[in-house]
Amino acid sequence: MNQADVSRLVSRLKIRVNPKPRRLRNPDGPEGRLNKMRQTVLGLIKYERIELNSNTAEEARGYAERLISDAIRLGDKDPSMMETADYWLEEKQMVHKLFKVLVPRFENSTASFTKVYRAPGRFYPTSDTRTVIELRGHPFPPLTKDLSNNRNLLHNVLLDAAKREFRKQQYEKIVKGSAAVESPSPVETPAREANSGPLTVEKPVKPTEEPTTGS
Repeated sequence: MNQADVSRLVSRLKIRVNPKPRRLRNPDGPEGRLNKMRQTVLGLIKYERIELNSNTAEEARGYAERLISDAIRLGDKDPSMMETADYWLEEKQMVHKLFKVLVPRFENSTASFTKVYRAPGRFYPTSDTRTVIELRGHPFPPLTKDLSNNRNLLHNVLLDAAKREFRKQQYEKIVKGSAAVESPSPVETPAREANSGPLTVEKPVKPTEEPTTGS
């Protein structure tokens, strides 16, 4: 069997896998550690965003990526894949979500299925760091800022320059259009006839009283 055929036997993950083993101590030993990984993967598939310790998050991320990748590659008709899904997902409705929701979401994806963020530090000093791990395409608000409205980005600078140039052209058209419009001519009043004399105002005439004669 050549190398090309061997690569089809195991899913190729789209994340970097740390070759060094992590020190995840558990009172129940390796079995307890594996049970904790099962609970973490189940919580990630169920809630699609969880916060936990950094070491546990990085370890569980590899198992979740492998589970989703095998589900896409083998499908729900493969008996070994169904056995693996039943082992990692104790809640059987999550098995249905894996094949009916997550597989159609990620089957054409070229990036990793999960994303990790460093959570804010705690108030008291501790060496234990927190990490947020989530599935891509989740329905929750994003944790990072949207930098698309940053005016210093190249495409925003070009758009602002195009807007200024467009407004300048529109203002020039308005100025040229207003200058082309003719101003209305003043209304000419008819000239007074030369023969007509000056206007005179007649004063009202008071009636004269007749003198009265005595008897």
